[in-house]
Amino acid sequence: MIAPKELKERIIREATSSRLGFILAGVTTPDPPPHLSAFENWLSQERHASMDYLADDRSRTRRADPRLILPECKSILVLALPYSAPSLIQAPLPKLGEGREAWVRGNIAAYAWGTDYHIVIPEKLRALVKFIEQQVGHPVPNRGYTDTGPILERDLAQRAGLGWVGKNTCLINPKLGSYFLLAEILLGIELEPDPPFTTDQCGICRRCIEACPTECILEDRTLDAGRCISYLTIELKEDIPVELRSSIGNWVFGCDVCQMVCPWNRFAAPDGDSSLKAREGVPHPQLIQELGLTPEKFNEKFKDSPIQRAKRRGYLRNVAVALGNSARTEAIPALKKTLEDKEPMVQKHAAWALQQIEKKSK
Repeated sequence: MIAPKELKERIIREATSSRLGFILAGVTTPDPPPHLSAFENWLSQERHASMDYLADDRSRTRRADPRLILPECKSILVLALPYSAPSLIQAPLPKLGEGREAWVRGNIAAYAWGTDYHIVIPEKLRALVKFIEQQVGHPVPNRGYTDTGPILERDLAQRAGLGWVGKNTCLINPKLGSYFLLAEILLGIELEPDPPFTTDQCGICRRCIEACPTECILEDRTLDAGRCISYLTIELKEDIPVELRSSIGNWVFGCDVCQMVCPWNRFAAPDGDSSLKAREGVPHPQLIQELGLTPEKFNEKFKDSPIQRAKRRGYLRNVAVALGNSARTEAIPALKKTLEDKEPMVQKHAAWALQQIEKKSK
């Protein structure tokens, strides 16, 4: 029988091996998360916008006690998988080629450049559970998540020693920055917990707060989700509020601004896990061409991509807003054609974009 200390060392070694690719791994207990009250206060202020699934009773009770998710849970293994760090500046507008139709580029959050991590990470978690069961010689009750379950991931990660929650609400590791995705496995075996990460290393820095285009980062290390570009371009299924559209710039899916300005990300590795490798044409899509995506072409281009979450109508809504913000008259023909799109929401945002270009070109 393997000694508990040796078992934990083997698990951590396997998790961070080249086979699985996690860059951080730590263990914590299934006790209630320490900052649950802060999350509940955030909900009570309705800062979660339209994400009502965060506030339903079932989620709240399980978030308060992970054992309600897995009654046999004795330990929680917390992991981090890296993704490619974006450049420190947004993609510049390209120079016009002679005899070519002009185009402008959009920005997509770096975690979404490749295959959807909801596909990639669960496979890695299953492989790690299989390894654990081989080590102990019997099945182990388990439940794996990667932002899909009613748990406070960053709270658990901090308690497992992986880093601290920064002012931009991201988990930050002093040696690796914040360009990674969190995952957890609730386990029905006893593993020694790691000491929590107790220091706040943001100090007096306010770069993320000051850089946020929509001023959604609050002083208490929470977000006003309804103003966050990631929420507006992904989670919001309706019209983007008119007063926020110009602040979105050329982001068409997610946003990296608060991480791009974070000084700790100078330590982030430029390349992430190979399974999340950027697809051709995804990091900075050609927006005029994107407006021409039919439902079939959209599904083909973004098969197994996180961008599927926005659906075609949400993605083209975002593309139209970005083109409106670009003020490029070359986009007018494509936007006029989009006024006939079958999706009313896409039509409305294309009309807004045309108005913006007209105003800015005078």
